[in-house]
Amino acid sequence: MSTSQRLRMTLAAAVSSVLAATLLVSSPASAEELPQTGIQSPGGSSLVGVTQTGPKQLDLLVYSASMDKNIPLSVILPKDRSVPRPTLYLLNGAGGGEDAANWQARTDVDGFFADKNVNVVTPNAGAFSYYTDWQQDDPELGRNKWSTFLGSELPPIIDQALGTSGLNSIAGISSSATSVLNLAIEHPGLYKSVGSYSGCASTSSELGQFYIRITVEARGGGDATNMWGPFDGPGWAANDPILNAEKLRGLALYISNATGLPGQYETLDRADGDLAKLTDQIILGGGIEAATGVCTALLVNRLNELNIPATYDFPPVGTHSWGYWEEQLHKSWPTLAAPIGA
Repeated sequence: MSTSQRLRMTLAAAVSSVLAATLLVSSPASAEELPQTGIQSPGGSSLVGVTQTGPKQLDLLVYSASMDKNIPLSVILPKDRSVPRPTLYLLNGAGGGEDAANWQARTDVDGFFADKNVNVVTPNAGAFSYYTDWQQDDPELGRNKWSTFLGSELPPIIDQALGTSGLNSIAGISSSATSVLNLAIEHPGLYKSVGSYSGCASTSSELGQFYIRITVEARGGGDATNMWGPFDGPGWAANDPILNAEKLRGLALYISNATGLPGQYETLDRADGDLAKLTDQIILGGGIEAATGVCTALLVNRLNELNIPATYDFPPVGTHSWGYWEEQLHKSWPTLAAPIGA
């Protein structure tokens, strides 16, 4: 063998050794960063898809056995994953994150949680469902068993996939601000803290039912009686957080609602330069926020009657819009984080 051949073989062996060493170092670390599909929860739900979308961001796809469909979720990972961390379930509003009106697109959640040690999990499905278990399948909105999914099917999968501490918080806006209270009532012990921003907890009242029908029927095209049965039936009272407020005792509660008056976020910049959109935010968003304020006052009165403590924030201005909800998430974080050790 010539000297040049021996040199080439030596160089090739050296390169192979370097590549092998690199793979030995990097591959297991990369594999540890991503959850593995196939994780199941009792009843047959499972993790079927994992995509890394950023340094600390994942898209998960979880099959729900109760709804027989795949549910997409956005995940923000903790800053430090060396030890198990808690989880915040952060719910979108009426559109369920299926449209552009979602936490990821309209707020700074990625940046806000970048230096925090918590898993943030947001479903991007469930439009106009109120994230509850519907009594009947709906011709327009299909099968909705969201309380089963969020309360029973999803948490074991998230806990195993992300190696969590098992301590949870939940927060939501608008229609989901009602949902988070009901989910905490229906699944005692699952959550330690709850954030409810601009919701209407008085679901069995005429005002509450009117508000729900606007969401489910006028916007979603569904039939609200498929959700909780006849409007004068027991299903509505059973899903009224004010009537069932005693079951919120022991939770760290954060409740917020503005007045509906225009404030700092009623600007053309916040409305993407669209004057019609800004007008809707002022008139429609202002009216909705004022209406949820009536419901929120009823909730506050009931909690006070029962001597159930809560943290409240009622800004003098603010419409039913994302700038104020982003602000409330920031304000509420100490209340939500403390009980879960985040």
